[in-house]
Amino acid sequence: MTVNDANVVAVAAAAADSHDALVDKVSTLTVAQNSDGTPAEPQSQSQPDKADEQKKRPDSTVPPHRSHDPQYNQKRSDPFQFGSRYLGEEDDVFEFNAWDHVEPDETYEEYAEQQYAMQRQAPVSEFDKMRFNSDPAKWWNLFYKNNTANFFKDRKWLQQEFPILEEVTQEDAGPRTVLEIGAGAGNTAFPILQRNKNPRLKLHACDFSKKAVEVMRAHESYNPEFMQADVWDVAGEELPPGLSDGTVDVAIMIFIFSALSPRQWKKAVENVYRVLKPGGVVCFRDYGRGDLAQVRFKKGRYLEENFYIRGDGTRVYFFEKSELADIWSGKLSEPGEEGEAKEDQENGASAGLVKPRFEIEQLGVDRRLLVNRAKKLKMYRCWIQGRFKKQ
Repeated sequence: MTVNDANVVAVAAAAADSHDALVDKVSTLTVAQNSDGTPAEPQSQSQPDKADEQKKRPDSTVPPHRSHDPQYNQKRSDPFQFGSRYLGEEDDVFEFNAWDHVEPDETYEEYAEQQYAMQRQAPVSEFDKMRFNSDPAKWWNLFYKNNTANFFKDRKWLQQEFPILEEVTQEDAGPRTVLEIGAGAGNTAFPILQRNKNPRLKLHACDFSKKAVEVMRAHESYNPEFMQADVWDVAGEELPPGLSDGTVDVAIMIFIFSALSPRQWKKAVENVYRVLKPGGVVCFRDYGRGDLAQVRFKKGRYLEENFYIRGDGTRVYFFEKSELADIWSGKLSEPGEEGEAKEDQENGASAGLVKPRFEIEQLGVDRRLLVNRAKKLKMYRCWIQGRFKKQ
């Protein structure tokens, strides 16, 4: 990798946002999202003739995913398709603001490995590890105190990614209970309620930040008839207030599992398994390893492999696809518990409970290349999305 290549990647890393707004806003460099989740291309003053020509020609030979006009954007039939704008060898990478299913190039991969090596050599101090891990709720409280409800955009794309969320809100769906874990300021819960036509829907929105719950309860759309917001730690010993074993139809976990320590995964999965009905579904989306948000971390942020502390004190983990499959299917134990995992497999139980096992119905990696066409910068994003069913 040349010095110039390294500089380009480093500048791109610095251009990324510093928090989960990278996901909800994607980037200040990106454009609005279409209903199918793909970036919509704005009408550019430099391309008025091309856009106008497409509008006049409904039978245009331009493929829908290459159109600069949102009205021709291709709609997805498979929620896990993650878009259809593929980057070919002869394409101009800077023609659009985003491309789907793009693997990182060698320059980025080399830069990422250099970053990981630097991060490992300059980890968080033992004192700070204790400070950040002992009370993570404290840092999330500070985060929501400073950012309130305006930091994230409403996740109106969820029904497209998880059609079951559309199904439970239909007028004839009958009694349905939805639990959002890590609800934050309600940017998932409130869009669901706005679309809801089911008079028998109950949505429990839980977060282990007291401040986040206060923000939700103070929201103008908060309606106790359909929604209940409570403080709850998914890795704690109790189930959410108002819920008991086997009472939830759908659990939503959007960028929440990554906030947990690897030592909390087992308990969190157990609690989700307990609260779901047989056949209940988990709608899951989180960060994938190699995402720009991971690569850009500087010295003093590394807690352990793939696990970091952000500048605001909140934690974030970056997952491998196979790792998540093992966690949710019951194959992966907590760190240092290989012997216990083997015993659990032989006995089929742990601490008197049925060992949580989810069927991995869908699990996909959403890779996206975002570009700044003006500055000629490329930014590689990586998220993992899944749908897990309680067996």
